[in-house]
Amino acid sequence: MNNRTLKDLLYEQVARIGKAVSSPKRLELLALLAQGEKTVELLAAELSIDTKLTSAHLKALKAARLVLSRRDGKYVIYRLAGSDVASLWVSLCQVAEEHLLELRMALDQMVTDPVKLTAVGRETLLEQARKGDVIVIDVRPRTEFDVAHLPFARSMPVAEIEKRLLELPLDKEIVAYCRGPFCLLSDEVVALLGAKGYRVRKISDGVCEWQAAGLPVEFSSSLKQTMTL
Repeated sequence: MNNRTLKDLLYEQVARIGKAVSSPKRLELLALLAQGEKTVELLAAELSIDTKLTSAHLKALKAARLVLSRRDGKYVIYRLAGSDVASLWVSLCQVAEEHLLELRMALDQMVTDPVKLTAVGRETLLEQARKGDVIVIDVRPRTEFDVAHLPFARSMPVAEIEKRLLELPLDKEIVAYCRGPFCLLSDEVVALLGAKGYRVRKISDGVCEWQAAGLPVEFSSSLKQTMTL
């Protein structure tokens, strides 16, 4: 094999990753699976497409070795192939936000006052949460919280917030987070709690962004194992 043929082969293999993530729906699948393993049916519901198309997208990601699957009875369950895949997703978002004005404009339209924490801001929030000066709530489904969550965070899924208002003190600031910068779950919570008189804001970070910044992540007591983000 000559040098030119070898170089072509090397770039062709790397291009397999690029081809696999060239679909918006596949990118969304990676973002969802970064929160923990999920069935095809659940992923299809999140993407608002049918299970057949969802399976096709997942097979493309699996062919590029980005996801793995297992069977549990009649269900096929997918997960990311490794933490580096979650890091790839975060890096793609960061590069896109840095270079694409259209993306920055779209993100700004998501909320009237988007909050973006710097590395110092993240560490400050961590210290405030440790001292109990702020209450950090994770508004994702409990199953995702159990995979991994920000330190000192409480699991308060969107669907449970109104029934659990008494758990949130009115005299402290509430900080909500969900699946990352493209997730709208925390916006719902900010609107709901704000209308109830709480001092509340959101951060654009999710668990993947927090990890990418080199900050610690916690697991539930029943999942003391290596996180497969």
